[in-house]
Amino acid sequence: MFAPLSVETAPAAARPMLAASARKFGFVPAPVGAAAHSPPLLAHLLAGFGAFDRTGLTPFEREVVAMTVAFEHGCHYCMAMHTAMQADAPEVQPVVQALREGRPLPDARLEALRGFALAVLRGRGRVPPETLAAFTRAGYDEALALDVVLGVGVYVLSTFVNIVTDVALDPPFARFAWHPPHAAVAGQSA
Repeated sequence: MFAPLSVETAPAAARPMLAASARKFGFVPAPVGAAAHSPPLLAHLLAGFGAFDRTGLTPFEREVVAMTVAFEHGCHYCMAMHTAMQADAPEVQPVVQALREGRPLPDARLEALRGFALAVLRGRGRVPPETLAAFTRAGYDEALALDVVLGVGVYVLSTFVNIVTDVALDPPFARFAWHPPHAAVAGQSA
């Protein structure tokens, strides 16, 4: 069930989206191919990624949000793919490693971002005042708070699709394979 579809085998409505993903990555990522079973879902997911890319968060801040959600949901595909996307940036490797381990980040500003994203996710939008205060002290404002909410929402959907479809890791991401750390329980961090 949920075998990833190709440009040739996907429903007609999904084919242009799969072709665009193939151009971007050089292949159709398994989650995109699996989501193509529902063209409306795939369209919504890709539009969400596009919207999140246009927020005021930096590209790496967006990665922090994505990996925070992926860790919390135990999404092996997201963790491997987002790690691979940062592989050529040695300056961020301590942060990436901390995200993969579900531990506080060594950068105070990014840790405030991670804490806010976790609070949005775990509290279903109910962020404790002290978490919001730490977020604003770190230099983030109301617009960026809402950008984080967008990112959490997009990546909740993405991780759910990946988990429901049980996608296999694509070969380009295999060397970044990830499994929840010993202290984490599927779907929950310690």
